[in-house]
Order: sequence, then C-alpha cells, then structure tokens
Amino acid sequence: MKGTPVTPSPTSDAAAVDLTGIRGYLFDLDGVLTPTAVVHMHAWSRLFTPILEAHGAAPYTDDDYFAYIDGKPRYDGVRSLLESRGIRVPEGVPTDAPTADTVHGFGNRKNEAFNATLAEEGVTAYPASVAFLDAVERAGHRVAVVSSSKNAPSVLEAAGLAHRFDVVVDGAVAVRDGLPGKPEPDTFERAAELLGLPTTVCAVVEDAESGVKAGAAGEFGLVIGVDRGVGRAALEELGADVIVDELDELIPAVERAAAASDPHTNTSIPREDPE
Repeated sequence: MKGTPVTPSPTSDAAAVDLTGIRGYLFDLDGVLTPTAVVHMHAWSRLFTPILEAHGAAPYTDDDYFAYIDGKPRYDGVRSLLESRGIRVPEGVPTDAPTADTVHGFGNRKNEAFNATLAEEGVTAYPASVAFLDAVERAGHRVAVVSSSKNAPSVLEAAGLAHRFDVVVDGAVAVRDGLPGKPEPDTFERAAELLGLPTTVCAVVEDAESGVKAGAAGEFGLVIGVDRGVGRAALEELGADVIVDELDELIPAVERAAAASDPHTNTSIPREDPE
C-alpha cells in the first residue's frame, strides 16, 4: 500500500533544491548525458541547408534546431521545420529511401548523416553528468533514459553508459508501444512505470524545450532543466523547477538528501508494504 509521496519544493537555486522526495531520475540523452546534440545539429544542418535553398526559403540556423527540432521524434522535427518555412512535401512512409523528397525520406536521410558522424567521431559523456549519475546511484536511486531518438542504444554504447541503464524508453519503444512523443509526458511516464515508481517521486532531467514541456505536463516530482542553449528564462517559462548549467551543481543536494534519510526508519519517502 502506497502513501502520499513527499515531493521536494521547487526552487530556481541548485544549491537550495530539496531532493528528499526523489527516488528516480529520468534522463534525456542528447544534450543531458552526452553531447550528441552537436552531432544532431550538424546532421540537421547538412539535411536542411540544401533543401531550404532549393525551395528559396530562409536559410537553416542553429536557432531553428532549438525552436523546431530539439527533443522531438525525427519525423516530427522534419514536419515542424518545414512548416516554419511554409514548405509542403508528401508525408511518405517510414520505409521511404533517404533519397525520397518526403517527410519520412528526409528523416531517414538525416538519420544516415547522424550515424555516419557518430561512427567517425564517437561520443564522450559529459563528465559533470557522469559525476551526477554516480552520486544518484550512490544514494540508491533508480535511473532511466528517455529519448526521442531511435539511436539511443547505440549512443549509450558508444559513450560507455549502456550498462548503467536497465530502462531505456527511446523512439523505437514509443513507436512499438504507441506512445506520443515529447512534448507529451507519456514516454517519461512509461519509464517511471518500468522503474516501478510513481511519477511523483521521479525527477525529469531535460535540456530541450519539448522535453521540459513534457515534464511540466506530467505529475512528476521535479523538472530539472539543463541549459545547453535554450536559455534559463525560456526553460523556467516552459516549466523547469530548477535550472543548471551542469548537473554536478546538484550533487550537494543529492548528498544532503541522502544524509537526511535513514534507510531503516525513513518515513519521508513512501515504500511498498512487504507482501
């Protein structure tokens, strides 16, 4: 029988945030754990620069990535960017060749560019994010990755993080299970379910506009925004409860919460009654 979860009080100050009610962390991948957002940005630029030029539209910029693409499932990103320029192309089907001038063809073309770049350059996890992950695991909390990308398993493997996450809800899982992608909260909710935790004791960790919106739209204990370019004001307006430049800023809060909890007599965090 579960009690009413005790969730932390939101604050914009990383040093003051209260994490005593949090038992699970739901991490976005690109831009939060790994700098693959840069790889994605370059791949999207290579995709859209010639397409927009051919249509006589305004050139592609990094601002387009943050405004229309970041955090969304690949085909949704294609649609969103094209709509921003008033460009209409056939929808096509997911099996379209990368050479096809359709929404799905463009998405598949971008995926080829991303995989080629990842193979050539590799990827290294953010040291500060790994340090935070270490602190979270030392505190006995559960962790999951929630990514819109269907490439999440290969990115985690390339970054040496695959063994750290038993639960990965990525774009492929979303399609398989019929889950709407970010900015809807469903993929984060599924990750919490797979961890065996109520959403109210889970923190969403995101850097993308659509991901922060997803966290704010659900009943999560906390939404942590990592500012990788969206901007603090925007992340706060979108619903982030606390905003950091690097996740290791929150390590003192994790350690403080762990020290304040007695694992034998703790009553501040609800637990299942023994069966």
